[in-house]
Amino acid sequence: DTLWDLAIAEVEKRENPDDDGKHVEVWEKSILFMGNKNGGKTTIILRCLEREEISKPTLALEYTFGRRARRHNTPKDVAHFWELGGGTSLLELIRIPISSNNIRSFAVVLVLDLSKPNELWTTMEKLLQVTRNHVNKILTKLEKTNPEVATEIKQRMWNNLQRDHPDYELVDPFPIPLVIIGSKYDIFHEFDSEMRKIISKTLRFVSHYYGASLVFTSKSEALLLKARVLINHLAFGYDKSKSVSVDHSKPLFIPAGLDSLSQIGPPPASDSDIGKMRANTPLELWKKVFEKTFPPKSFCDLQDTKNPAQDLQYVEYEVDIMRAQKNQELEQYKRNASKSWKEMDLDS
Repeated sequence: DTLWDLAIAEVEKRENPDDDGKHVEVWEKSILFMGNKNGGKTTIILRCLEREEISKPTLALEYTFGRRARRHNTPKDVAHFWELGGGTSLLELIRIPISSNNIRSFAVVLVLDLSKPNELWTTMEKLLQVTRNHVNKILTKLEKTNPEVATEIKQRMWNNLQRDHPDYELVDPFPIPLVIIGSKYDIFHEFDSEMRKIISKTLRFVSHYYGASLVFTSKSEALLLKARVLINHLAFGYDKSKSVSVDHSKPLFIPAGLDSLSQIGPPPASDSDIGKMRANTPLELWKKVFEKTFPPKSFCDLQDTKNPAQDLQYVEYEVDIMRAQKNQELEQYKRNASKSWKEMDLDS
């Protein structure tokens, strides 16, 4: 599909009414995939779009889209898929795909590598924190320019949780729809049972606290299908699954709003250990308990230091020659500037 195909579909939608004499509304959604570097984001996107392609490392921020028709002879709905590469090293790019123009139809999919528990919390915290801050800035502006839309988005945050839910006053929903995917379950399944329990309970709490859906997946088609169900609901409005799997010895599958703090239980630590931990919020307490078992890598360690310009898969002879020339000119400029400053110091 090209931009021309999309334009034609849009015109047909406007010009051709359906059987009831009403125009068929085209569903257009956007989703940002982010998470651990090499965590399986691209593979999940390709499976959702039913593309038989070999996944390649994502460079910076990449875009693709998918189209689905809800009924025969109706315009196809459009889903925009953005993928943030580099783990937590390119946080500033998060603001590019999310804008005031698409905030009403935007969702986030956070892919966490279950095989790297020591990176899990830091990756999750940084990505969600930056995304939430950016979304909140957009909502603050909308409150002044379009207060009705801002109110609608804020009210929708609570749609997954009924008012009579026992945890209604205890959670802090993410401002836009969120799905958390635990990838590489095949490796995670080989972990010690107690380690698996701590990771599973922690992710259940975080997902429930943020009003998010949670699913564990791997390269297995059966598990990828479960992830596709949640993503297709966000992207194309497909029916949301109501099945639930909370057994820690099996892959988790918990749609938003179908878990509870009573089912999750307390943080996996002794009462004496919990008593020694100083935490201002439940989320902070779970973080301290989790990091006691899985000491986090520092944020600097998670930064992607590899320079894409040196990657052989992006070699372009003419461009590389010109770049080398410009680098030499820059170094010469720096040396000349340094001499000028030294001469000025001597004169003074």
